[in-house]
Amino acid sequence: MFTKLRNRFLIVNLIIISIVMLVAFASIYVITYRNVRSDINMELFRISESYQKPPGNSDHSPSRSEGASSSTAMDNDKGPMDKEERYNRNSPPERSVSFMLQTDEAHTLTATASQFVMDTEFYEEALEEAVAVNKDTGQFKLDGSHWTFNMKPTNDGYMLVFLDITAQQEILTNLIYTFSVVGLVMLLILFFTSRFFANQSIRPVKEAFDKQKQFIADASHEMKTPLTIINTNADVLLSNSEDTIHNQSKWLHYIKSETERMTRLTNDLLYLTEMDDSRASMVYSKFNLSEAVETIILTMEAVIFEKNVALDYEIEPNLTVHGSNEQIKQVVMILLDNAVKYTNSKGTVTLALKKQQNDVVLSVSNTGEGIAAEHLTRIFDRFYRTDTSRARKQGGYGLGLAIAKSIIEQHKGKIYATSTVGQSTTFFVYLS
Repeated sequence: MFTKLRNRFLIVNLIIISIVMLVAFASIYVITYRNVRSDINMELFRISESYQKPPGNSDHSPSRSEGASSSTAMDNDKGPMDKEERYNRNSPPERSVSFMLQTDEAHTLTATASQFVMDTEFYEEALEEAVAVNKDTGQFKLDGSHWTFNMKPTNDGYMLVFLDITAQQEILTNLIYTFSVVGLVMLLILFFTSRFFANQSIRPVKEAFDKQKQFIADASHEMKTPLTIINTNADVLLSNSEDTIHNQSKWLHYIKSETERMTRLTNDLLYLTEMDDSRASMVYSKFNLSEAVETIILTMEAVIFEKNVALDYEIEPNLTVHGSNEQIKQVVMILLDNAVKYTNSKGTVTLALKKQQNDVVLSVSNTGEGIAAEHLTRIFDRFYRTDTSRARKQGGYGLGLAIAKSIIEQHKGKIYATSTVGQSTTFFVYLS
């Protein structure tokens, strides 16, 4: 289920990113294409203007006019165009590879002009391509080069100006290739990055889901045991229906005992649910934590004495915190009760309450078997017990520490445990 959820997240994420990248690349390409086309059109217009200027124009030097005349004379000596009238013009900018063709009404070549020596066959092929476009302006590819042209009518036919745009076309082509490579690389990087973060995002959800499943299974198991005992004892009573209540009282005591255990379990579960859903409307106020801890110690004295456990405590007077007096008392009770339960006979329980910088720190320590490192991170989970058989014997469900953690977290505090196996375990609570 979580694999499908992760894959859907990845697909949606990659689709959104791909669309954004396509829009961005398309925008850049369109802007670049328009700029290139604008430059080409301006260059073509400028070249057309230069070809249309008469040779005696004052904008050009005599040497340039003489060059143009000799060029025309040279054209008159070449090929089948010897008897054709040549078109007088000024040279276009030297940085542009261009040429001009003059035709009659039937698009028959009558004159040429170019800075570069080109074959008449090339001119005719270029003219053919331009006429085939059937527009006043356009572009085509000839002999591996890209050309654009502009056709204008004249008194005796048409004038066509051609401009080599191979460099500009390569810029646009290279831009497409660059976008394709960059887009592919970015998608690969984003795929693995998104997969990593998707796994990180889903992990807490999966852990919460697994804990919920485990919680339901554990709660069912815990309730199943007392229900089985109650049912069995009820069957025993029914099978001896003629006997007196006094003679069958032990079965009734068993039923009552298990009913009380189920009541405690149900109350603890309801309390945890209220804590999780923030439905517990507790009134927080400043109270004397030192007095609250001393009250719990007095309450636990009889249990501690009966267990034959030594209690050492050190409480700084008049330490105050902001919170719920009753809830914090419950935390102290849970920690002290756990310490007594898991301390062997003639062991020692140590409680300390002191001020540490801006926090009030409560520590409850007990000698005993300790808790292995692999259990320390999980002892605050619901129904988690390091020794199941021992916990059952002592009437525990593994909910006490979960309740304590919920209360401390509601008070914006911190609770954790340290332990040395075979020696001692210490729980720390930080409150402000």
